[in-house]
Amino acid sequence: MGVRLLPLAARRLSTMTRQLSPPAKAVLYDDHGPPDKVLRVAEVAPVEIGERDVCVRMLAAPINPSDLNRIEGVYPIRPPLPAAVAGYEGLAQVHALGSGDVDLSPGDWVIPSPPSFGTWQTYIVKPATAWHKNGATSIVGQCVIQLAKLHAIHTINIIRDRQGGTMVTYGGMSKKPVTVSTSSFIFKDLSLRGFWLQKWMNSDKAEESRTMIDYLLDLVHEGKLKYEMELTPFSEFHLALDKALGKHGSRPKQVLKF
Repeated sequence: MGVRLLPLAARRLSTMTRQLSPPAKAVLYDDHGPPDKVLRVAEVAPVEIGERDVCVRMLAAPINPSDLNRIEGVYPIRPPLPAAVAGYEGLAQVHALGSGDVDLSPGDWVIPSPPSFGTWQTYIVKPATAWHKNGATSIVGQCVIQLAKLHAIHTINIIRDRQGGTMVTYGGMSKKPVTVSTSSFIFKDLSLRGFWLQKWMNSDKAEESRTMIDYLLDLVHEGKLKYEMELTPFSEFHLALDKALGKHGSRPKQVLKF
């Protein structure tokens, strides 16, 4: 029996077969507004996996205050509309790789680094450089106090009669200005400054931020850094959103589990 050879065009076509991600479900919004009014869960078509792309399956993603601000349209950096996928942080597992040479393997756990739009969906395709391997507020306040203790740094939550100190503002969910008396600046030597994590992580400190993330994850694994959170299945997204919006009273950080 002879061997049948494919025509040259057919052979080229067979080697150029596109690799696609699985169909996905995502939380989308077409307009800015109240999250419980503008968000919807919808099917998303498969996406082509490029040569140096990585397709990941999301494992978990938090509902952060900044996520809600983006959806409301009051955050400085927002994804383009319509059909924006919500979410900005999360933990994922590598599902498939493009044909190029990348430093990742199927099954690796990764986090978006720096964080990027669109983590509230079941599958994501992005360049390999967008993911950092070894990934596992107020949760922020809980963590800051524990980290300061590890480094022998004294913190106070309420400034009363103390002399000196630096007040760092890292969020503004109340959307109200920070008010500090003139006497606090003059007579108590108080310093006031702001900190925006996204600006720091998107700057020339990308490698430094990844080192910091690995350090924090090691502390979590060792049980030295703990925080309260509540896992909610992605299928119950609207329940998790209502909890994050305070409709069920004070709740821990809501984390979507995929």
